[in-house]
Amino acid sequence: MSETLVLDKAAQDLLFRDARTANSFTDEPVSEDQVRAIHDLVKYGPTAMNNQPLRVTVVRSPEARERLVQHMAGNNAPKTSSAPLALILSADTDFHEHFPKTFPVNPGARDNFAGMPVEARETMAAQNALLQVAYLIIGVRAAGLAAGPMTGFDAEGVRREFFGEDSALRPLVVMNVGRPGPDAWFDRLPRLDFEDAVTEI
Repeated sequence: MSETLVLDKAAQDLLFRDARTANSFTDEPVSEDQVRAIHDLVKYGPTAMNNQPLRVTVVRSPEARERLVQHMAGNNAPKTSSAPLALILSADTDFHEHFPKTFPVNPGARDNFAGMPVEARETMAAQNALLQVAYLIIGVRAAGLAAGPMTGFDAEGVRREFFGEDSALRPLVVMNVGRPGPDAWFDRLPRLDFEDAVTEI
């Protein structure tokens, strides 16, 4: 079916069919230029009201890495310790503060959301930040790198450790990024067929 898509098959394979979640990495560094290029691509992915709530914390120094590793669960700890780069991906519940820039078509949007309970903004922030996490995974693959996204960690502990209890940031995912190392892949698990996943009404 790949011939029915506009994107050429090599790109399809790079982004999806041949791409895997990496569990080990080489020690080749991931540069700031690479991180910037990935962001500059995936920032165009859609979010509700263009709210763009994802905040990326690049964990590069050994000291910061050790602070992060202590909050990772089980096998996620050594994977995070050895990856060339780790990202803390958080939802910003104060996303509305950027509305004058990101959603100028509705001048009252910022004040409307400022008056909402933070719990209401948390839901919207998390839903849309997770969309952006998916875009980010594709962007990492487009850069020829591998991503290892993980939700097995103490999110509240990471929040206190890096942002403080009063922070508007809510950590959702920790993602390791780099070139895949030896035995980086587990066996690929089955995917649902079209008939199992898609219903037409």
